Order: sequence, then C-alpha cells, then structure tokens
Amino acid sequence: MAIPFFETPSLALGPLRLEAYGVMVAIGVLVGASVATRESVRRKLSPQVLSDFALWGVLSGVVVGHLVHLFFYHPEELSKSPWQILKVWDGLSSMGGLMGGILAAVVFFRVKGHSFRAYADPLALAVSLAWGIARIGCFLAHDHPGVPTDFFLAMDYPGPAGPRHDLGLYDALALFSMHAVLRVLASRGKLKGLLLPLLALMYGTTRFFFDFLRATDLQYVDARYLGLTPAQYVCMGLWAYGLFEILRARRSASAAGGVATG
Repeated sequence: MAIPFFETPSLALGPLRLEAYGVMVAIGVLVGASVATRESVRRKLSPQVLSDFALWGVLSGVVVGHLVHLFFYHPEELSKSPWQILKVWDGLSSMGGLMGGILAAVVFFRVKGHSFRAYADPLALAVSLAWGIARIGCFLAHDHPGVPTDFFLAMDYPGPAGPRHDLGLYDALALFSMHAVLRVLASRGKLKGLLLPLLALMYGTTRFFFDFLRATDLQYVDARYLGLTPAQYVCMGLWAYGLFEILRARRSASAAGGVATG
C-alpha cells in the first residue's frame, strides 16, 4: 500500500508559471512572519525587528540556496549556460537557504545592534512552522524521492521507480512535530532562550538520518561527498550550534547559582 502518485496543476501568468511549490513557500514565509510577530509581542519585544529581518533572511536564503544547489548538489548544471548562476529561481537547496538565513542573521543583528538571543525563541517557532509548510511544497512537487520501500507513507512513483520514500513529506511531518514540541515548551515557559538551539539539534538529527533514505539509483540525485549529502554536513553544523548554546546556558546558570550562594 502506498500513496498514489499525483501531479499538481500549475498556473500560467504571462511568461511566468506559478507552481504549487512556490505557492507553499510563499504561504510558509507569510505564516512564519505572522508567528514571529505574534511571539515577539508576547515576549514584549519589538516585532519590527523580525519584520525588518524577514527581507534580509528571504533574499539571502534564496541567493545562497541557489548557489549551494548549483555548486554542491548539482554542479553539472553549471554547464547549461554561463547565466545559470544568475537564475536564482531555477534550483534551490533548502539547507542552502538555511545557511543564507543564518548568514543574514549574523550580519543583520550585528549591524542593527539587536540581541539575536533575545529573538531566538520567536525565530524558532516561526522557522519550524514556515519550513514545514514549505516542505509540503516539496512533497507536492515530488522532488525528493527516496529508496524503494513498502512503508505505508511511500509515494507510488510512476514507471519502474515504484513505491519510494518521499523525503519532502517526511521532512514536513517532522517539522510540524518539532513545532508542536516547541509550542508546548514555550507555553509552559520551559527552556526559555533555548528553543532555537533545541530546534537545531532536533532537525539536524532528523535530517541527517532522513538523508540516508534518499535515492541513489535515479537520475538527478543529490551529490555525495565521502558518502554523505551536503545537507548532512550542514546538520553537523546545526549540532555544533545547538550543543554550544545549551552548554553555554548551563555554564551561565551554574555561575549565577555559585554567585547567589557564595
């Protein structure tokens, strides 16, 4: 038993074509911005800070996501045309987009003089939900096929490919689950200031193991470096960030306790 294969219709808008993937990404960005604003207000932070950052994050995410797609996932595309590098709409890596967002955050919060850690919890809640919605777009586009399987959530790809894991669907379900966990923790006032490091650890671990399920026997599969996908190396960076922030918070708490009781 598998999910029957389906194709989502596209809408022609003059020379442009509106695809389901792009629609879901746009919805994800809008929902994420709304969540970030609401959570900032709830924490008595200025919602304008994350509103201003949103444009930086999206633009940097698109550009870096495209470059990572070209140079690390599918370098063969560089032979198509010398202008391929400028076609930022033609091929995006979600992990490259994440790297672009991180780069934008480092620059934005430093230039503007805002505390990144103060806004990390609203960002965690916004990103986990927005990214999950965007990954539904990947599922609708069927652009992340995995290895053959008889798992009940498999997608029955047409032709000889047959039933396979669909990593877009799995990623979306995982991110929605992570958002639910973060939402519960936030509502109970738990792990304040550590929701983003926790998300990094949860998603980094999930994505690292999911990528072992990615297809290697089809055309246009992800490149591997020493047996790992580019995303799996980014996951290691997420682990490093998550562990560093959690250990830093524990050291700060221990030092504060020592001063209070000394």
